[in-house]
Amino acid sequence: MTENLNSEPEVRDLAEIPAIEVITRAAVMLMSAAAEKLGLSEQDPSTSPHLDLDEARKLITALAGLIQSSVADLGIHASALRDGLKSLQLAFREASAHPDDPGQGPGEKQTGPVAD
Repeated sequence: MTENLNSEPEVRDLAEIPAIEVITRAAVMLMSAAAEKLGLSEQDPSTSPHLDLDEARKLITALAGLIQSSVADLGIHASALRDGLKSLQLAFREASAHPDDPGQGPGEKQTGPVAD
C-alpha cells in the first residue's frame, strides 16, 4: 500500500478487492480473534485475561461456516485455513473443563468431529 502526502494509508475501494481476498481476510480475522479468546497469546492460556470460551465458540463456529461454504473458491488457501481451524477446535477442546462430545464442539457440525 502506498501512502499519500498526509502520511495516511491509502484506502482501497472494496469494489476493487477480489472476493477471495475479502474471504481470506475475514477468515484470518476470525482466527485471530478466536485465538485471543482462547488465551493463545499467553504463555499459559488458562491465565489469560482474554480467555472466554463462549466467545471463542462463536468465532470458531463462524470461521468453520465461512471456510466450509467457501472451500471450492479458496484454492491454495484452503488447506492452511482448514489446518488453522482444526488447531483452534483442538485448542478449544483442550481449554474446556468439560469437553464437548465428538461432533458437538465449535464448528464441528460443519467440519465433522475433530480428532488429534
